[in-house]
Amino acid sequence: GVAAAFTGPMPTPAIAYLTRTFRADAGIVISASHNPFYDNGIKFFSTEGKKLPDEIELAIEAELDKPLTCVTSENLGRASRINDAAGRYIEFCKGTFDHDLSLSDLKIVVDCANGATYHIAPNVLRELGATVIKIGCEPDGMNINQDCGATNIEALKQRVIAEKADLGFALDGDGDRIIMVDHLGNKVDGDQIIYIIAREALRQGQLKGGVVGTLMSNMGLEVALKQLGIPFARAKVGDRYVLEALVEKGWKLGAENSGHVLLLDKTSTGDGIIAGLQVITAMVRNNMSLADLCSGMKLFPQVLINVRVDQGVDPLKDAKVKQLTLSAEQQLADRGRILLRKSGTEPLIRVMVEGENIDDVNQLAKQIADAVKQVK
Repeated sequence: GVAAAFTGPMPTPAIAYLTRTFRADAGIVISASHNPFYDNGIKFFSTEGKKLPDEIELAIEAELDKPLTCVTSENLGRASRINDAAGRYIEFCKGTFDHDLSLSDLKIVVDCANGATYHIAPNVLRELGATVIKIGCEPDGMNINQDCGATNIEALKQRVIAEKADLGFALDGDGDRIIMVDHLGNKVDGDQIIYIIAREALRQGQLKGGVVGTLMSNMGLEVALKQLGIPFARAKVGDRYVLEALVEKGWKLGAENSGHVLLLDKTSTGDGIIAGLQVITAMVRNNMSLADLCSGMKLFPQVLINVRVDQGVDPLKDAKVKQLTLSAEQQLADRGRILLRKSGTEPLIRVMVEGENIDDVNQLAKQIADAVKQVK
């Protein structure tokens, strides 16, 4: 008996925005995010346009296994269509860009991953004055995220260089994450993006609190923010946990290195287009290239080794693994990190080591991974 308003294909963050602006009780997105077309999932938003806590999602899943109780015909909900959903969201995105600035001097390559932003992102940038070159903007229902988008930026890199563009940005299939490319073809990830945004907020006197990253955020981000006097905290991997930490601390800026960027002073969830606009704002306002803006932060070499483990085996409790990890941490001192964690979806232990010296990092990661493999 619930009334449903349909938008047609729209980015996930657009549904978060429309849920708020229509004062709806909830928002629902059918999306596989950055995955191939044959995967699918359901994303829920609260009336505030925020992702639901784990316990509520688990309760919804439990309800799916129960028999459905249907209402009588006169109590059925009504279905309607929001015909101007795209236009509303385009204007919302444009509204987060400084009105005194223009993109008229910029050439931007945008890769929409053959996904939900194909009719949004190019129009946002074009209406703000940019010269836009589109790739990954021809969805056919099966080519979403296929050799394109935020998880595969090779085509974007090549096109940026070929077009002599000022920058490029790649969104994922549902538009909630972004990876950028500078004019030289260098990748700019979520850690670098949030660094640029936080530093610009500090310069403008608009920074409220600090920045939340995750356990996988590069230590280079932590060091660079510390040099600016900006507090930094780590949450569990997952944008929902970044959001929880931001709300708990009363801060506004958070990100995952995979490209989920949360700007709670602008919107309620991760939004690739809006994050990209804030980086471009810093470029235009300071008359600096994206490469120049990244130069204040040095990414530490990071090695990730996935080790497959047998069912029921927990190498994280093994004495030798613990001792080796402790010894490696002492060797790195405060200029590196080691993280061992179980995969949430596969029988894997992820061994991550980062530090200033790539040879040391490689050696330590291999030693720990070998020890994990030996646990039976």
